[in-house]
Amino acid sequence: MTEPLFIIPLWADLLGVGLGGVQGAMFASGFQGQRRLDLLGVAIIGILIGMGGGLIRDLLLGQPPATLQNNGYLLTATGAAIVGMLLAGLLNRANGLIVGLDAVVIGMFGAFGTSKALGLGVPEVPAVFIGVCAAVGGSILRDVIMGLPVAIMHVGSLYAVAALVGCATIVILHACGVGLVVAGLIGIVVTAVIRVLAVIFDLSLPEQRRLYRRKVAVETTAITLPDPGDAANP
Repeated sequence: MTEPLFIIPLWADLLGVGLGGVQGAMFASGFQGQRRLDLLGVAIIGILIGMGGGLIRDLLLGQPPATLQNNGYLLTATGAAIVGMLLAGLLNRANGLIVGLDAVVIGMFGAFGTSKALGLGVPEVPAVFIGVCAAVGGSILRDVIMGLPVAIMHVGSLYAVAALVGCATIVILHACGVGLVVAGLIGIVVTAVIRVLAVIFDLSLPEQRRLYRRKVAVETTAITLPDPGDAANP
């Protein structure tokens, strides 16, 4: 895997980085109390979201990180983070815009990761895995740095699942002879639509405890608890 059969256009990669930077800065600027961030902290989170997916994608593929091979990536992520900070008060009122931006960012990073993996000859299943990691990697890094529960590990609107379906769609279309560019665009749309619908209708995977609640209840009834009176009257 040295020369890829498909190269992500620089403008498209920078667009994903820019949108991710804006979305990350808007997210970080909303913290209050002890978790509130200064300007540098908000900028760092924005840059992390903008560049994190691409870094994880290239590391998994064993490729030189594209985001470190061109000045445009860091400059774009920084500029986008600043824009996100300046417009956070205005944009945070438009909840639909935030949800849509988040959905598009997930779809773009997932599509870029999967397409680049397929172009390098990676098998289909690992290509989907790399795409999903690229899609959710920035948010994982964000949550870890912020000391927050990792969002994709907890009950909530479909996030990684939307990326998974979108990346799988790209792989299936490519196997059917569809070009990676067209397949990638369709994958972005599929991911974004699933993510937006999940937020609108509050869709999520079932909680683990719900699957085993009945079994746990039956098992706990068999446990014999000591009588407090026995301790008082040995």
